[in-house]
Formats: sequence, C-alpha cells, structure tokens
Amino acid sequence: MSGFLNLGDEGLGEAQGNASGRAQAGALSFEASPEMQASLSNVLQASKLPAKQRGADIRPTVDQLASLAYDQGLLPVDLNQLIDLVTTPNFLNQASLASIIRNLYPATFVGSDLIIKIIGCLGHGKLKPSLTIQVALLKWLIMIQNVVENRNCLLQAYPVLFNLLDTAVLRTHACHLLALVTRRRHVRPHRIQALLLLSRQTGNEPALTGLLRVYKDYYPEIIVGDATRGKASAFNHPDSQWRERLDEIQRAHAQRRASRSEKPLDAFRVARHRLNGAKDLLIPEVHTSRATENSITLEEIETVDGFVKNLEKIELPNQLIAILGDPLLQKLLLLRPQAQAHLRACNWLNSYTQDMMAGSSDIRLVDILNTLKDYVMATKTLPPIFLAFLGEVMDTWDGVEGREIVLDILTYTPLADFHELLVNIFQPLERRILDGTSRSQLQILEFFTSLLRRWIVCWMSSEKRLPRASESAAHLVAHVNNLCLALIQTSNNMSTHGKVLDFYYQTSFLTSDAYLLTHIQATAIPPATLIYNLFFAASPLTVSRVCSVVARYKEGFQLAMSVANINYTPKHISEFNGFLMDICNCLWKQHALSNEDTNAKGCLIARPVVEDLSSYVTSLSLGCPLASLFTLSYSPIFSLYAISLLRELEEEAEEQESLDIKHAGPVTKASLGILGNRGGINLSWDDYRRGVLGYLSSRDMDGIEHMLSVTIKTVRRR
Repeated sequence: MSGFLNLGDEGLGEAQGNASGRAQAGALSFEASPEMQASLSNVLQASKLPAKQRGADIRPTVDQLASLAYDQGLLPVDLNQLIDLVTTPNFLNQASLASIIRNLYPATFVGSDLIIKIIGCLGHGKLKPSLTIQVALLKWLIMIQNVVENRNCLLQAYPVLFNLLDTAVLRTHACHLLALVTRRRHVRPHRIQALLLLSRQTGNEPALTGLLRVYKDYYPEIIVGDATRGKASAFNHPDSQWRERLDEIQRAHAQRRASRSEKPLDAFRVARHRLNGAKDLLIPEVHTSRATENSITLEEIETVDGFVKNLEKIELPNQLIAILGDPLLQKLLLLRPQAQAHLRACNWLNSYTQDMMAGSSDIRLVDILNTLKDYVMATKTLPPIFLAFLGEVMDTWDGVEGREIVLDILTYTPLADFHELLVNIFQPLERRILDGTSRSQLQILEFFTSLLRRWIVCWMSSEKRLPRASESAAHLVAHVNNLCLALIQTSNNMSTHGKVLDFYYQTSFLTSDAYLLTHIQATAIPPATLIYNLFFAASPLTVSRVCSVVARYKEGFQLAMSVANINYTPKHISEFNGFLMDICNCLWKQHALSNEDTNAKGCLIARPVVEDLSSYVTSLSLGCPLASLFTLSYSPIFSLYAISLLRELEEEAEEQESLDIKHAGPVTKASLGILGNRGGINLSWDDYRRGVLGYLSSRDMDGIEHMLSVTIKTVRRR
C-alpha cells in the first residue's frame, strides 16, 4: 500500500492562504471569564513542564478548564490556544489531552486555520500526536464540520484525509468525514480503485463500504458488482448529546451578540439523511446521474452564491419526488417551475397510500402526511393536485390519526370557488372531525381562522384583483358564523370566547384595510346574536375585544364608502348599526335595552321582558333605572375599575389638600356635583367617564375607548 500515500492531487496551499479571521473578529467584543483565563493559563504553563517539575497536580486544573468550556464554550482565541496545545508536543498526559478535546465547544464559527492545524497533525511522524489523540481530533472534526467558517478548507484537504485510510485506527472516522465532504470532483478513478482494493483487503469494512456508496451516488455506472452490497456504516453522529450542547452554547452566544448573521445556511446543501444515520427513508434523496464534466448538479451546491450563479445550469435530479424532502430542490423548482414535478410527486403519494390501504406497506398514513406537511410548510404553497389528493384521503381517513397534521396542511388551501372547496374539502373534513364535542368544534374554528389569515396574507401581497376573493371571503365568514353560534352554546367560557373573537378579528381586516378594500368587497358581518352574547359575557377582556372588533368594522365601513366607493346593502348597515348603537346605549348613553333610538334594537330582548326587568329594578330602590345599570359605573363587569379610578384620583387630591368627604359609589352625574359642593373631589362627569376609559385602556382593555371614539363625537374630541 505504499503507493496509496501519493494519491492526492490537490494541495493545502490555498486553504492555508484563506485562514479565517472573521470568527475572531466577531468575538473581539467578548472576553473569556477570569476563571477561564486563569485555568487556561495554568494548563498552558503546566504543559511546558514535566510532571515532576510542576510542584502541583495539574489534573484538577484540567478538570476545571473542561468544566468551564462545557458551561461557557470557547471563544476563537482560547480555542486556538487549546488546538495548538493538543496538536503539538507537550508534557500533558493522554488522559488530560483527551479530556480537553472532549470539551472543545466553540462558541462561534471555527476558522479555517484551526482545521488546517488539526489535519496537518494527522498521520505518522515523530512529532505527531498519538493515534488515540488523532482519533479524538478526527471525531471532533466530524462533530463541528457544520460550524466551520469556510468549508473549502475541508474540500481542499480531501487528498490528505483520503490518505489517512491507510491507517486502520483512523479509518472509521476518516471515512465518516470524507463521506460528509465528498463532492463529485473528488470522485476520481484512482480513488475508486484504491477504495475497492482496500475494501477487499479489509474484508469489506462497513466504513469503507459506506464511503463507496457515497461515491456510487455520483457515478452509479462506474461502481458495479458486489463492492457496495455488504453491510455499510450509516455514519451516525459520534455523540448527539455533544452536538446538542454545542447548539445550546452557540445559540446563547448568538443571543448575546444580538445577531444570527453567522449561522450556517445548511438549506443550501442537499439533504443527506443517510449520513445522519436515518433509516427507512420515505422520500428518496437527491441524486443526479445524468451529469457531465461541464454540468452542475444540486449535490455540488453549497452556498447561496453558488446556487444563484448556477441557477439556470443545474441539472434536475433523477427522482423529482425528492422535492417533498429536500429544501434545496424546493427552492430550485420554485424559481424554475416544472409542471411535471408536482404531478409525479402526487402520483407517488397516491401509490404509497394505495399500498398502505392494501396492507402491502409498512408506511403509515401519518408518515405520508408528515412528509406532505414538511413540503407545504417549506414552500408555503399547497398545489391543487396535492389538495385533490387530500380530498381522496378524506374518504378513508378516520379523522383521528394525524388530525393536527391534516389541519396544518389544509391551512395552505389555495383560493378557489368556495362552493367547490366546501363540497370537496371542508364538509368531508368536518364530517370526519366533528364528533359533538366542543373540542372538535374549536379545532375546526382554529383551522378556519388560520385559513382566513393565510388568505388575507395572499390577498395583501397580490398586485392584481382576485376575481373570487370577495365571494369566497363572504361565504367563508357566513359558514363559520353558524359554527361560532353553536360554540358559544356548547362551551360558554372565556377560552372559547377568545377563539371566536380571534376569527372575527381576522374578518375585520376585510373591511378595515384600505388595500384589501380595492380587491375584496366581503360584506359578511358577525351575527347580532353572537355579538350580544359575547357583550354580556362576564369578562371585561371579552367585552373589550368585542368592542374592538366592532370598532374595526365601523372604521372599515366608513373607509369603504369614502375611499373604495363601495355601497353596502341596507341589510348589513341596519344590522351592524343595530348592535353598535345598543352597545353604546349600554356603556355610555344610559339607554340600555332601549329600542327607541334610531337604529337601536334593544339587544333583541323582547319588550315584555324588558318591562318586567324594569319593574323589578324599581322595586329594589337602587336609585337608578334599569337603563343605567349597564354603564361603566354600575356594570358588574366594569364597576370595580370605575371606583378604583375614583379612589386613585381622591388619593392624589388628598396629597394637595384634605377632602371632607369621599364618594361611596357608584358614581353618577348628580352624585359628582353633590360631592364637589360638600368638600369632596371636584370632578366633572365627562372627565370621570373619560378617565375610566383611559383607566381600562391602561390595563389592555382599550377596545371600549376605541369603539366609542369612532362612534360618539364627544368622545372623539378628546
């Protein structure tokens, strides 16, 4: 095997000339802790002296340094010093060096110069580290290869790494590292021959077989026979817990820097699940066999610059179904659409589903759905052919397995004729999920809320008017209205109210956004009975959100008729003005449940009931009529906030001068006048009510003030 040492044809000169400085520059504003600096200094000093000349055992200091490196990570300067320590001759024992290597957690990118130092110390030689230390260093390179600042140094050092295969103790980790960095230009005939020869001599060692399979991915027509049929190494990550800790350290450091601009962009490399130890892959990986010396394959793309530069020259892979699992292929087909890609992917999904239903496949439906979800979440689109596939799945789906996944996927349903969507997708979905429980109803409501939110985003980003948008939006809101009415009866609590209002907050965008109004003229409004039920709920936050939604509708209607020149039908205006006036009568005008004012509907309460309630309140001798019991002062929801404001105002007044009397509450216009005449706080009725509105707004209940300010002129003048 002596000839095996001369197989390299690319040198390290260029890599050495590109020694990294950015990682060190990025850490200039940070310094290691005093404890780290002290421990590092002591270890470096001790490494220069034989054990008998140190005067003290260095092991506790090494342990302390390792612990600090595990907790804090190592900045580039400290990491550089430790790499120098473990790659050059010194007087530390093997156990101490191994402990240091195990805890080399870089806090930032690893510079090219450090990688070159490590690769340069590998192999046989008098001044080289022991083979045990070399194995540990190779393992470390594998674990940090995705945080190397400039991966070109690994690519350029490929011949050196390849020559390490001749050393048995280094072979497994060398194969793993080579598998991670191999590109098509590295697969040369002389290397293939050398690998085949070495594989036969070692009895088809799994690591070599695994590397041969990587080579075969690039040139399947060259490597034939039994060479790759044996047991192959899956190249599992050497230490997943170590990698998780590295991620935590780097995230913490990035947060301290308040910048993530140096995070590696692995999305611009093809996904290689096999190299990460994945088994039983549902989606085939990207492989391109129709490559020539002058063509570019996706496997050769490593950076965004390379992707953009070669966009028009990239060869499509063998199996376009890989689009479902490879982010880089997804980007390529988004920028260079291929009509056949989605069709082939859908046919593949159908085939797998049929095999699953027939019991001839171990693949579960949830696996297929997860694959489709990953694609949809990455591309933010659900092609119509995939939507049709989901419609077919509804026929056999039990409504339980993968329910959340199905709902997440359908959130990206594209805009289409609502009746078709209702018949083919939404009604089958509801039949499968709705089981008479409020939980299932809430899941459907949350789905429609997310769907409407996504439609709104699409409409707002569209430069042209969408012909079906107005009709689809109105029908969607009308469809969900019935669901919301059912929900507040079956699950009448604050959580349900919040989710219902989440939906109507989205619908209010349809009427309050100036840009949307030029594209969409959806006139669906919340049912009056729903508004009244939520308004009389025993929650100030719910009432505030109801008022906020109503205010947004009010502003939208005014904007539509003035800017977009849209004429709403009298039915919508009358219904909306009805509950708007009723809410104002309750909170502000002291005309609660009255239908005498213009547009007022008396909260849709029958007149005999109102008369009976009025007589009952009179018999209680409360000092105020029924019509005033829903104002801010008397309302069981807001009265505490109203009297709390008055108490604070009285305390502030007492800091200036003592008060002879304080208000016992509830506050009325007449009682405030009497209070001022008797030596109490001097406060006008309007200032008091406006103060209560401000008091509520300061406690995240600004919906009431918002609604009143867009409706009542005296409030608007504030």
